[in-house]
Amino acid sequence: MKHIFKKGTNEQMPTLLLLHGTGGTETDLLPLAELISPQSSVLSVRGNVLENGMPRFFRRLAEGVFDIEDLKERTKELHDFLDSSADEYGFDRNNIIAVGYSNGANIAASILFHYANSLKGAILHHPMVPLRGMELPDLNGVPVFISAGTNDPICPRSESEELKELLEGAGASVQVHWENYGHQLTRSEVDAAAVWLAGNK
Repeated sequence: MKHIFKKGTNEQMPTLLLLHGTGGTETDLLPLAELISPQSSVLSVRGNVLENGMPRFFRRLAEGVFDIEDLKERTKELHDFLDSSADEYGFDRNNIIAVGYSNGANIAASILFHYANSLKGAILHHPMVPLRGMELPDLNGVPVFISAGTNDPICPRSESEELKELLEGAGASVQVHWENYGHQLTRSEVDAAAVWLAGNK
């Protein structure tokens, strides 16, 4: 997978896995890493799927309608890529926190849904429920930060609330931060994520 790896100044800090939104690239969220955890190593990945020329992490059939089989396949692809990247770059595979926005948040949530111990935690900006009707792995103690918009036209409030319930039902510790700016990613929610991470390292 096309990516950028930047070694941090403190190896005890979690490696941040950056996952962009639809149409983004592996450079999009690098400024977020500086704001959220400037000492961390960073693995920023570009999605392998193109939708009208725009990179994504998995296919969708329509707005808000995911191609579930592709989602599962791409989730495994990213999970396996984390294994190989940890070997290649020498970071702690057990100390990765995902930072995803929109489509990137959805693939990060899907990793949580499919794999125990793949992520130490996750920061999900404007996520949706990746898929329903499955039994989640044991996520006991896994910290998750969700930021969402009360008036987000792409990701309704109910999606964030349902995702919180599903993750908590599997044992995760979930904090939800609400904004009033629709689907856009705001500085205030990034700052809130930084405060959250400082208490969950």
